[in-house]
Amino acid sequence: MEVRDALFEYVLRLGDNALILGQRLSELVGRAPELEEEMALVNIALDYIGQARMLLTYAGEIEGKGRDEDQLAYLRDVLDFRNVLLVEQPNGDFAHTIARLFLISAFNEQLYGRLVRSRDGRLAEIAEKALKEVRYHVRHSGEWVIRLGDGTEESHRRMQKALDDLWMYTGELFTPDEIDRVMAEEGIGPDLPALKPLWDERVDAVLREAGLERPADGWMPTGGKDGRMHSEHLGHLLAEMQFLQRAYPGLRW
Repeated sequence: MEVRDALFEYVLRLGDNALILGQRLSELVGRAPELEEEMALVNIALDYIGQARMLLTYAGEIEGKGRDEDQLAYLRDVLDFRNVLLVEQPNGDFAHTIARLFLISAFNEQLYGRLVRSRDGRLAEIAEKALKEVRYHVRHSGEWVIRLGDGTEESHRRMQKALDDLWMYTGELFTPDEIDRVMAEEGIGPDLPALKPLWDERVDAVLREAGLERPADGWMPTGGKDGRMHSEHLGHLLAEMQFLQRAYPGLRW
């Protein structure tokens, strides 16, 4: 695979992860358990949408076919998206929302922490900005994991169930394919398996303080980041997110 083609796919993946997670969190407007937390989650959603804009703009420039951030976000079908399966999972109850945010933020903290040293200068600049935001995301969500895990019997039960339900989607984060390997060989992206021990350490420390059990590793589905397989949830999300552009092609404010 040519390096340029691999770079396009790689940046597209990062952009799609941020876009889909940002869209998921934006669904909580008016639905969070308290006003202060609603504002916090909305601001985190805006962080991810901002990251998506930078990454999808860069992906369009690499591709060189004239597609901008809006076209990549709103005019692709389900199997053209390259996000990992974890970020497209439904919000569920508050524990599920927090567990998903914590697991992906703990990964992003390690990922962007390496990408700031990428040989690709543009990607390193984006990573430097994103890392500052992600460090807050993992701290905020981690505090909630502890609060719920070490709270009431009901909050503990729900937090444990959320982790048990979402754990199987974490395997894809550290499973490299040809694109990941090309990026690592070129010094553009990190070696994904090398991030796993650091992620484990971060996650395990929070789970210990929360009094939660680390779910057992088992079968872990893949296929999201290479477009082979997405859950049924992504189609519903895109139908809502892309409706206006699909209904009124080329519409501008």
